[in-house]
Amino acid sequence: MCGISAIASHKPVAKLLLKSLQNLEYRGYDSCGMALFDDQEIKLRKNIGNVNEVNSIERFEEMTGHLGIAHTRWATHGGVTPENSHPHFSSDNNFVIVHNGIFSNYQVIKASLQAKGHQFRSQTDTEVFANLLQEEYSICQDVETAFCNALNKLEGSYAIAMLSVFQPDTIFAVKKDSPLVLGINDGVNFVSSDMNAFISETRDTVLINDYEYVTMTNDAFQVKSLSDNLTISKQIIHVQWDRETAQRGGFSHYMLKEIFDQPQTVRQTLHISAQEIETIAKKFIDKPQSFCVGVGTTYYVAMIGTYLFSKYADLYVPSISADEFPTLIPVNADQHVLFFSQSGETYDTRMAIRAATQAGAATSAVVNVVGSSISQEVDDCIFQGSGPEICVVSTKAALSQIVILWQIALRVGVLRNHLTEEQAESHRKRLFDFSGLVEKMINEESGFIRDLAKNTSHVRNWLFMGRGIFYPIALESALKMKEVTYVHAEGLPAGFLKHGTLAMVDENMYSLFFLPSRGDSELFHATLMAIEEVKARNGKVIAFCTQDDTEVQRLLDHYFVIPETEPEMTPLVEMVIAQLFSYYSALNLGLNIDKPRNLAKSVTVG
Repeated sequence: MCGISAIASHKPVAKLLLKSLQNLEYRGYDSCGMALFDDQEIKLRKNIGNVNEVNSIERFEEMTGHLGIAHTRWATHGGVTPENSHPHFSSDNNFVIVHNGIFSNYQVIKASLQAKGHQFRSQTDTEVFANLLQEEYSICQDVETAFCNALNKLEGSYAIAMLSVFQPDTIFAVKKDSPLVLGINDGVNFVSSDMNAFISETRDTVLINDYEYVTMTNDAFQVKSLSDNLTISKQIIHVQWDRETAQRGGFSHYMLKEIFDQPQTVRQTLHISAQEIETIAKKFIDKPQSFCVGVGTTYYVAMIGTYLFSKYADLYVPSISADEFPTLIPVNADQHVLFFSQSGETYDTRMAIRAATQAGAATSAVVNVVGSSISQEVDDCIFQGSGPEICVVSTKAALSQIVILWQIALRVGVLRNHLTEEQAESHRKRLFDFSGLVEKMINEESGFIRDLAKNTSHVRNWLFMGRGIFYPIALESALKMKEVTYVHAEGLPAGFLKHGTLAMVDENMYSLFFLPSRGDSELFHATLMAIEEVKARNGKVIAFCTQDDTEVQRLLDHYFVIPETEPEMTPLVEMVIAQLFSYYSALNLGLNIDKPRNLAKSVTVG
């Protein structure tokens, strides 16, 4: 996730651009830069570090010019270096761009451009588009035509802002699967990834849809269709000074924004202090018996914890739904209970905490809201720091809790001498790698996921199945489908299928299988056997597989492509794809995604 900003004004824009970068810094902060059109040429300054660090070196406020673009980056293609930071020039310095997203075919285009003599200064996919613009302009000698022609050769996701010396009063911008909004004011106009960039300057905004591009000066803007270049009439929306509305940025729904927030959320979670992890991990050592407890999505998070503690700590930690805990578990002082709640106010979980506390058990919790009731009722608490989750259904907060659980399980494994420090650190590094992997995946695959959701939007009954840790992943994913689409989706263990549920399978039943990596051989083949059982009864099957796994693909009616990764990261990858699948399924059904019927974000009554 990165942040882009562009401003066209009748006054100098450097200070405004700097302010917009500071407002967007939560989207990425390993490098940043600005490019302004000044005195018949484009001036560019950029460097590595957060916005204030770079500004202290580059002194952005001293730049001059009434037209500029800016970017704050979290690295995807190419390491964190000054050369890889944005903005990026074309070879001839006549075009400069900033970009959020991933061009999936950049390597092919780069090879073609290099063969034509174009030079590259960075390892980024973004610079490829800058040079492609230069190449297209050499053919047509028109900036807008070159911009559109170059875009039509790209694959992947993007939000882009561009300046050119050949049209020095105009900012060009475009959107596909990455957020982009306009801010409209008297004598100054804005383009940004997020309303937060300009909300202090104007509340008049225009939302840009996929495959729409913008031409903007300091006193006018036009929005056009990328497919036919025809002008699209756009409503200027006056946004009330509403924090939640501002946070949604250019995304159509909070759910989509929060899914796209997840790479950054994972990174933040991995910076929770080792002492906080240690404090809770020791409770699993100090007490003979521990439990993981949540309700709804957090119950499935707790179930995932059961598998993590078994794998990494050689410890059985039962997972219990909070609403059943007080009547099911005879709690005593020799026990420890780890609770999960996003809001920190969940009624069923609070009642379970009360039962555990009254019995003298040790208690701890993972919550997302500082100062919440649950955080004050337990002995120790980790605040996950996922940021506000506005959509009723939980995506980023749930993933954050799983990553925290993962770290606790690794630490317990070390304390129990089941893992060495080196082994635990190796596993933890994979979680860091996962954040970049999921960022690349949701940018590159969202279009394919949306198409499959459209093709299956008629389906009213689903079976979601997995084995091992993929079982609670299937349960959580089925819950997401139920919450946002109101479609029946039943999660179950894949091995359970032949013990009754197979009677439901016919040509009208769709099954989604959470297929492990081939590196997890035993689970992989056991799940494959269940797929074959469904296919033998003419059921429709969708599953996850890698691009080159043609053996599996031949069995399937549809499939989601997942990247090659460590087997232990595959469940999290598939969970994120399933979130997007539920979102796009609900979008096709025209439903109220952020506020599903009959549901509330925080269930505070019994």
